[in-house]
Formats: sequence, structure tokens, C-alpha cells
Amino acid sequence: MPLAKLFFQHKNIHRPDSPFATERAQDFAARLARGETCHLVGLSIGGFHNTGAALIEATPAGGLRIICNNEEERFSGRKHSNAYPRRSLEALRETIDDLGIDPERIVAWLATYDYPLLIATGVRSILEEFPASLRLAFQNHAPTYDGEQLKEGIQAPARLAELFGLDRAAPIIGMPHHDNHAWFSYLVSPFARGRQKVMIVVIDGSGDFASTTLYLGENGVLRQIRSNASLFDSLGMFYGMISSTQGGWTPLSSEGRYMGAAAYGDMDRSTNPYYWRLRNIFKLQEDGDVHLNRSLANWPRGLYREPYTRELIEILGLPIAPEEMWNPDAVLRVEDIQHRPDTQERLDKAAATQMVFEDALFHVIDTFIRATGCDRLVLTGGAALNAAANMRVLEHFDAGYYRRVLQKSTRLHLWTPPVPGDAGVTPGAAYAFAAAAGVHSAPSLQHAFYCGGASRLPEIHAALESADDIEWTDLGDASQPSVKEAIADLMAFITARDGVIALFQGPAETGPRALGHRSILANPCNPHTRELLNARVKHREAIRPLAPMATLTAAKALFELSDGASDDEYNAYNYMVLTVQAKPRARETIPAVIHVDGTARIQIVREETDAVAYLYLKALGRRIGVEVAVNTSFNVGGPIAQSLVQALETLRRAKAMDGVFLFSREGPVIAAWTKKTGAGAARLPDWLADWRQTEAALAVER
Repeated sequence: MPLAKLFFQHKNIHRPDSPFATERAQDFAARLARGETCHLVGLSIGGFHNTGAALIEATPAGGLRIICNNEEERFSGRKHSNAYPRRSLEALRETIDDLGIDPERIVAWLATYDYPLLIATGVRSILEEFPASLRLAFQNHAPTYDGEQLKEGIQAPARLAELFGLDRAAPIIGMPHHDNHAWFSYLVSPFARGRQKVMIVVIDGSGDFASTTLYLGENGVLRQIRSNASLFDSLGMFYGMISSTQGGWTPLSSEGRYMGAAAYGDMDRSTNPYYWRLRNIFKLQEDGDVHLNRSLANWPRGLYREPYTRELIEILGLPIAPEEMWNPDAVLRVEDIQHRPDTQERLDKAAATQMVFEDALFHVIDTFIRATGCDRLVLTGGAALNAAANMRVLEHFDAGYYRRVLQKSTRLHLWTPPVPGDAGVTPGAAYAFAAAAGVHSAPSLQHAFYCGGASRLPEIHAALESADDIEWTDLGDASQPSVKEAIADLMAFITARDGVIALFQGPAETGPRALGHRSILANPCNPHTRELLNARVKHREAIRPLAPMATLTAAKALFELSDGASDDEYNAYNYMVLTVQAKPRARETIPAVIHVDGTARIQIVREETDAVAYLYLKALGRRIGVEVAVNTSFNVGGPIAQSLVQALETLRRAKAMDGVFLFSREGPVIAAWTKKTGAGAARLPDWLADWRQTEAALAVER
């Protein structure tokens, strides 16, 4: 630790308890006390996945507000990028210029790790299994970490000065990783302004000191209760490792797919043939800790190259090697169940992995509840992206649990942010710094926040005019309410005829889910929609479910919304981080968005946060009878489309997509489609003509 501290201090990267950090915090508090508006920048500088840059505004009256959260993957096109966030910072510079913010007035530049602590913990973790663990230092199959990119990131203070025109290097303060997750997720939750105590559970692959940390929040203030102080006793690493080496996808791309696959397997603990042996991979301690059984798990010594011991091979079979990942013969495909005898076995292994993960998660939360008596939980960290497990947490800790265990008449209330993973720690670093300086207030989230900015009309025209294979037409100015409503109705008219369209409006949502700003929309009532989108639009595995976006009225009518997610008008369902059981009517009327296990990863849309998507859903209700649409992210095999160029390229690659609706910052809207001839000729122009004719006839009747 002392050596790492000196090294990073020499590079102008400081610890959170350093004299420099203390001076910055005092200056920040003094400025707010004088009534000034202050700005902070959160940075993931490189080396670790999901790099980016966030701009946070702080005011005496309003507390903290996110202006933007730029993810490097969106600008570079490289999923989960761990490169120095050059493009994200360039976009941030444009935002700062547009807002007239003097870069010299940025109070602090905050990084997402306490780097000396991270280095010291990494060395300690290797020494735990020395000398076998020396192999870890020579592995190059770890997409969550890249040492060369970390070297680039360490040069950030000088590079920031150059980009932002500062007269000297910009010193960076590294903030503790789990504090970043916790402070951000808590302060923007529906619970932070209440009087009840709130549990905050951070679970991820690993932070700079731990992989599980517990906090207790009260009156806007957090205090750490417990940390497992281990990088390898990790629920997130377990799930990532098994999903990758059994599913055949690289880590970070494997977890969500494996969660979807689990629903096709045997999810009954009493009958699953792998569960009872695999559950021994964790030792559940009385204090709530979860210890990895290293007589089964070999990744603390061999990582991806030799992840299993002989005993684990006996349970799961041989792991898929890194060089075989994404090989079509190795990847788990549910459609192979018809002609590959091992497919059902592989699906049952996915189900066993999901259940073992849930057992460990229940154990952590159960111990915390028993110690505190709390009934409010913020669950965050990358492991909180397991939407199916989140739903089962609500089912497990219900009113019966509280009566039985605590003799209380209540139940668990859960909230997870739209970016529980590392895309959320860039703003989180600023929130943690502000909290340390005494700022404990922020508006609660109602919608995901944004990456980059909205496209201007001249930019849209320029992109379209340079694309010879794209045709387009103006639809009117959506800044006029009547025109916006008409365009939303046109979109519903097309969807009702089984058209597939994309919605490109405003700045993109940050995080792993498109929630109406970069979405592909389709008819949920057609049972063939999922097959069409997966095979001919998204070009992805049949194992992947589609998600519904719905109005609150439709969500209540079609899904079993949990009382434990009802806070702030069911805010927890706004972000596709929580699955829900479908009612029988839903399985009949909207089969395209119901997974094989009868669940859906729902998004509730509100008029006040997304008027376009809301009006579209209302129009769908009039045309197909349900205020529900298929919503999947506007991408094909890469990150969600950020720019106009990426949007048009996605339109080209998504062969069965009929067009994209481009909403400009100024208001005018353009519909664009690819030029096609013959049997695959574009359908959107004909639909537009039919819709206009129908609207004209209705106008005459009125």
C-alpha cells in the first residue's frame, strides 16, 4: 500500500483520505455555502470495463444532478470498453462548452477506484494462493481488465489538461469503488428521503477491496456495516465464470444470456440433477459472508485458463476454453435441443447456477435483515443486473417471511438503479465525493439518465444526404403537441401491421437497457415477433427474451406487480432491472414478450418522462387493444447506437427492420428506411401513404 500510494501520488492520482482530497472537499463545501453552482467530473480512466465520464452539477438548493454519463463503448463501438475514455471526454467537452462551464471551475475530477487500495488488494489476493496464483499475472483472457489500458489511464491528469485547456495537470481523486455504487444508488432511490433505515447491498465481480459490501442508510447518510474484504469470494465472479465457461460466451457478454437460458432448465431445487452438488461451491457463514469453496473453484489460481478443479469438472464437465468462446459449436443454443442430446443438460446446469447464485444472495440479505430489522433494500453492483434473481428476492422476503422471522407486519421493498453495474460508478464517484463533503441530497430517479446529447437537425440531414442507400421523408415538427401525437399514432399504425421500427430520440439512455430513446419497437401480440427480431433484426440467439414497455395501467392489468416494488408508483419497474410474473391474460395476448418461464423484464413508461413513447403506447392501445410494445435495444451485435452514423449502420444491418424515426433536438422528425427492391421492398412508404389517407378520411368525417 505505501508503495502504491507513492506511485499514484507521483502520477497526480490521490487517495480519498489524502490532504489534496480533503482540501478539494473543503473547497467544494465552501462554494456551496456561498450559494455557488459547482461541477464535478466522474471518470473511469481505463484498464477496467465500462470506462466513461460523467458530469455532475451540485447546487445548494437542489443537491446533486446528473447532466450526462458518457459511456466509451457507445462512441467507440466496442462493448464494455476498458480503453481510456477519449471519445467520452471529447463529448463531455462539447457539453461543457454548450453549457458555458469554465473547465477551470470544475471542483474535482473523481476516479472510480481507490487505485493504491486496488493494487494492494490485488497483490494480497494473488498471495492467498501463491505460488499457483502466479499464473494470473500472465493471463490475457480477462476482458474485465487490461493492464496496458490502465497504463494509458494513469496518464489522465496530463491528458485532461490538454483536452480541456487547463494550464496544469488535473489532479484526480480515486474514490472507493463500492462507495461509488452505494452512494449513487441510495441517493437517487425512492427511499433516501424517507425516515426508515435502508439497507444497501453492493455485490459485483470485484471492487478495489471487496466483492460484497453492506451499508445502512438513514436520513440521507450512509455508513458501512460490513465488507467481505475479498476479491474471489464473489457472487458476481462465480456467475460470470460459470456462465462463460459453460455458456461459451466471453465474460460480461455471458451473464445475461445465461440468466435467460436458466429459464429453459430445471428450476426446481428438488429435481435439478446439478444443483445439490454445485451448491457446495459456496460456504454460507453465520455472519452473512459467502466464502468460495476453493476445492471446487480453481479460478483464484487459474482464472479462465484453468477455472475448474477436478471435482468441479466431475459436476459440470470440462470448461470451454477462452479461444473457443463464441464458436458456434461451443455456444449454448436452446434451438439445439432438437438435435443435440447435451443441450437439456447444459440448460439444467444454467438453472443450477442461477439457483446457487440466488441462494447466496438470499443468505446475504437474510442475515442483514435479521441484524437490522429493515424492510427497505437498495440492491446494486453488477450482480444486481440479474433481473430474475431480483424478482425472487421480492418473492422470498415477503410478508410471511417478516411475520415468521421478525414478527413484523411488513415485507421487503426493493429498488435497483438503471445502472447498477460499472456504467453507474462514474457518476457514483462524484456522488461519493460530494457525500464525503457533506452533500447528501439528490432528486430521485424517474427515468434513466443520458449519454451524450440529442442530434441536431442539420446533423441528421448531413448523415442522410451522405447515405446513398437510405431514403427518408419529413414527418413534421414534434415540438407541436398535435404533431407529436400524430407521429406516435403513425408508429402505432405501423407496429399494428407487424412492422418493426426504431425510435431514435434525444440523448441515449446510459446503461445496458434502451428505454425508449434508442429502441427497436414491434408488435407484442404476434407470437412470431421474437423469432423475427432475434433471427432477422438483431441476429442473436433464440435464447434471448424480448422485453415489454407498457403504461402503468397496462402493467397492472397484465402483470403481477409486487407490492415490494410499489414505492413511488412502481418506480422499480421503470428500468428493466426487475422481472415480473405475467398474468394468464398476458400470455394469451402479448406472447412475444413473455419468457418461457412466464416472466417478463418490464419497463413502465410515464408521460412526464417520455412523452413520445407514452403517446405511442396509448396509440397502440387504440389499435391493438393493449398499451404494450416490444422494446429491445437499437443495436446489432454491438453497443446501443449512439450517433446518427451508428443508427444508419444499424438500420442497414437489421435486415427485417422497416425504418427508423429520427427526432431532432429542434423538433422536426424524419422517417428513414433502406432502399430495397423486389420481394423485400420497403414497406414504410406504403404504410405512411395508407396512414395519411386514413387520417384524411377521418378528418372529413369529423
